Amino acid sequence: MALTQQQKQEIFSQYQIHETDTGSSDVQVAMLTERIQRLSTHLQANKKDYSSRRGLLKLIGQRKRLLAYINKHNREHYQALIRRLGIRG
Repeated sequence: MALTQQQKQEIFSQYQIHETDTGSSDVQVAMLTERIQRLSTHLQANKKDYSSRRGLLKLIGQRKRLLAYINKHNREHYQALIRRLGIRG
């Protein structure tokens, strides 16, 4: 269920701002989105896994806070990022 190193590298290469970027808010949101999607599919198959559901809700809250930060500092960048990730309707 965890992301492999190769999958992380693919996400880094798609969303990083500069070559050595592994921790910008864009990369963090992309990593959280991938984890949320994986956990959501897990919970569809395992409906009574309440511990994982709690973890999913924590990840969603963390992503929400990061997106609010990006939105506060650069509205156009926020719109482009959510469109690129396919989140928020």
